[in-house]
Amino acid sequence: METAACKMTLQEKLNILADAAKYDVACTSSGSSRRGKKGYLGNAVSSGICHSFSSDGRCISLLKILFTNECIFDCKYCLNRSSNDQPRATFTPEEVCTLVTEFYRRNYIEGLFLSSGIMKSPTYTMEQMYQAVYLLRTKYKFNGYIHVKAIPGAPEELIARMGYLADRMSVNIELPTTEGLSKLAPHKKPENLVKPLRQIQDGITSHRLAIGKDPQMERSNSSKYLPHTIFRENPYRRLPSGSDPVSVHLPASARCQAHFVPAGQSTQMIIGATGENDLQLLSTTQKLYQMYDLKRVFFSAYVPLNEDALLPAIGTAPPLLREHRLYQADWLLRYYGFHAEELLSPERPNFNILLDPKCDWALRHLEYFPVEINRASYADLLRVPGIGTKSAGRIVKSRRGGLLDFQHLKKIGVVLKRAKYFITCNGKMMHRIPIKEDFITRQLIRTDSKKNWEIEHPQTYRQLSLFDDFHFQSEITMEDSHKSILGQL
Repeated sequence: METAACKMTLQEKLNILADAAKYDVACTSSGSSRRGKKGYLGNAVSSGICHSFSSDGRCISLLKILFTNECIFDCKYCLNRSSNDQPRATFTPEEVCTLVTEFYRRNYIEGLFLSSGIMKSPTYTMEQMYQAVYLLRTKYKFNGYIHVKAIPGAPEELIARMGYLADRMSVNIELPTTEGLSKLAPHKKPENLVKPLRQIQDGITSHRLAIGKDPQMERSNSSKYLPHTIFRENPYRRLPSGSDPVSVHLPASARCQAHFVPAGQSTQMIIGATGENDLQLLSTTQKLYQMYDLKRVFFSAYVPLNEDALLPAIGTAPPLLREHRLYQADWLLRYYGFHAEELLSPERPNFNILLDPKCDWALRHLEYFPVEINRASYADLLRVPGIGTKSAGRIVKSRRGGLLDFQHLKKIGVVLKRAKYFITCNGKMMHRIPIKEDFITRQLIRTDSKKNWEIEHPQTYRQLSLFDDFHFQSEITMEDSHKSILGQL
């Protein structure tokens, strides 16, 4: 197999390893800001360098590849598991550098997302990935955004050194419960998955303390007005120690000049491969934010790829709408002051998939509504469906100059097709609406039916190729593709 892989062209490797990376969604690129420097290639933008998206909403402006799809493990849900008979390929560190720099110069990409299967051992794999990123930063002077997966089981020193080169690092916990992990990936131990998460968190905390910043990752400015967020009510946060467990592995000059994982860390959970309910998923998400101060938790709707009695049958539709609802609920945890245990309960452990999670919560707590727009606090306004962080702030600011009515709210940006069931202006509702759960539920489901159908029926699951051009009339030849990679076009 290795001999065949060595004979592959760079084009053939790219076709295999770019396609193999499409099931990893934890590749957001916001949170890191770095200006261009003389003699260096590229920069990183804090507002997010991802400018184009595939049809299912995933970012495609990063070069998203696996270093290898070889793997010594046999996770039941993974396409690249060792027991699957499929083409295997492995990049060299220099090949990764060639792809990144040449694609960047042609404005195909703006950064790199690098993950990998496990070849030979976690240590060997992490060494190869580190070598690629080190060459990019030093030899090729690449100053753009880089997101790298940390390999559980790799030495702490390698993860530490990678943290000073990458903008973001992530460790996929894959499944939200130990039971699910033991069924589908029995060789993976929860303690080994969370160990690098803790190490990266400690490194970020220590570095932020060293440069005089709050050790906790920055959040949305709107969150500072909320009295009870999951980040402030954190029973798990460890007090920072006096030592820096990460930077001890680096020379003093490198520690002073570099930033450790400035865009924070993230993780990913697979949705639908096992039988966890939404409450379990959201509770795990909340604990991950509290315990490891993650920037993002990503959800990936499981696409059945392998035949196994413990997995959904091949051909089963991915739970895309459920994935969408979990992302909306995640937003409520991070920016709206909600907690997992109030959004869901053991009696109702799953969201109504046809409703926005905030609407679902509001309908189960109609005793809090309607809310009077001209008197409600900022925190109470955030709990109204159809009112976001920006519109809530505008309401608080605008009503200082006088009483607001529904026309004002529409101009402010309130989504009245949802909010009208839950608010009053000057003591009056927008229409004569009965405050009854069944009635409002039917109205909201009808309002969102078209959007829900579009989420469940995307045009394609195919990850876009770097050579896609849907407006180009002539056929793109293999020679053109090959020249593009090697910089001959």
